[in-house]
Amino acid sequence: MTDAATQVQILGLMPAANGMAVFLGNEQKTFSIHVDHGVGTSIALLLKGEKRERPLTHDLIHLILQGFGITVDRVIINDLRNDTYFARLTLRQVGAGGTSIIEIDARPSDCVAVALETQKPIYVAKGVWDKVADMTPFLQELKKKFEMGGETEGGEEEDTGGGDKGEGGEKPQDSGGKGPGKKA
Repeated sequence: MTDAATQVQILGLMPAANGMAVFLGNEQKTFSIHVDHGVGTSIALLLKGEKRERPLTHDLIHLILQGFGITVDRVIINDLRNDTYFARLTLRQVGAGGTSIIEIDARPSDCVAVALETQKPIYVAKGVWDKVADMTPFLQELKKKFEMGGETEGGEEEDTGGGDKGEGGEKPQDSGGKGPGKKA
C-alpha cells in the first residue's frame, strides 16, 4: 500500500477557531487537517516528548495494544470526501498461529496521535495527496511570523486567510467512521 502513498511528518501546529490545525507534509507539499483541542493538545505533548502524570487517551490505546502484543504498522490518511478526511490504522499481532494484520477505520487525528505515540510512519494515499492544496508558503509565513514574535497571545488564531481550509475554501474536517461529519 505504501507504493500508492506518500510518507509525511508533522510540520507544524496552529490554534484554530474550534481546535488546532495540524500541518502534515514533506519537502514536496504541506496540507492541514483540523483536529479538536483535546487531540491537538495530545499531539503537541507527543511532539515535545512530554508525558502527563495520568495516561491520555492515546497513551491508553498504546498500553492496551502493548498488553495484547499488538503493534502499529502505520497509519494512512486514505480518503477526502466532502471536505472530510478519513484514515486507517494498520495493526499487527504475531502469535503462535501466525501473524494477523487488521486495518481499522479511524479519525486522522487519532491516527496521527497513535503514530506519534508508537513512533510509526504516517502516510497519505495518492488520491488524497493529489487533491490537497499545497500550503507550504502559508506554513513558512506562519513560522516566519512566529520567529519574529508575531504569534497572538492566548492561543487566538490570527486571521491568516483561511490557513486550514481545503481547495474549495472549506475547512476539511477530521472524521472516521461511516460518514462525513461524524463527531467523536
